[in-house]
Amino acid sequence: MSQTPRPPAALTIAGSDSGGAAGLQADLRTFLTCGVHGLVAVTAVTVQNTLGVHDRADIPAPVVAAQIDAVAGDMGLEAAKTGMLASADIIRAVARACEENGIGGDGTVPFVVDPVAASMHGHPLFDEAGLAALRDELLPRATVLTPNLDEVRLLTGIRVTGREQLREAAVALHALGPRTVLVKGGHLVADPECVDVLYDGETFVELPGPRVATPHTHGAGDAMASALTAGLARGMPVPEAARFAKWYVGNAVEHAYPMGAKVGPVSAFWRLAPE
Repeated sequence: MSQTPRPPAALTIAGSDSGGAAGLQADLRTFLTCGVHGLVAVTAVTVQNTLGVHDRADIPAPVVAAQIDAVAGDMGLEAAKTGMLASADIIRAVARACEENGIGGDGTVPFVVDPVAASMHGHPLFDEAGLAALRDELLPRATVLTPNLDEVRLLTGIRVTGREQLREAAVALHALGPRTVLVKGGHLVADPECVDVLYDGETFVELPGPRVATPHTHGAGDAMASALTAGLARGMPVPEAARFAKWYVGNAVEHAYPMGAKVGPVSAFWRLAPE
């Protein structure tokens, strides 16, 4: 019996969503449908559904770091990403564990930082200490930083109200240390397109996409960041991985479905082979 070859592996460092729409559940679903084995370091357990987040229990920072050490040391990984990191202590522990395991910075493992610093309603998820730790300790390690416009405002103070400001935001974020920035323009609801801007310190690349008329967009940011991570794990250069992620999340939003009383999830089912 021949042995199945090992697939690329990617690590998500993120919180759990009990509704299954976002967080590490969205990341693992995306990794699977993009042909990547998912590894996990859980940062928090949330009590949430389509109506909102009702409670949260953070995982102790040393346990978060130990999860990273355990999978990186034994199983190896080709890329990693973050989601909700919950606290300054967890951010600092993640930064140390990533440095020790060659993730991001000058290491060999590409590192996508999805700075989940605001809820889907735009409310901050960190205090000032958490935002400072994110800016100072994690952003400089990022291969790609993937903020939405609420996170742009929290990290830089820039309020993006039109497409012309996306480049200004990308420049300000790049100055914080990531190698490449992908500013997501989906929250510009008056724009007939969803335009994202990729910036590496020299070149701007605009990634346009159609705006889908659906209220069901929960987990779209997670799906895009994890598809980007999967592309990097499969050896794609950053621009190609960003285009792949844009294509992936566009399809995921187009096939989003209702679930519960309010905002339903974007879909990964479109990527599955028919029965």
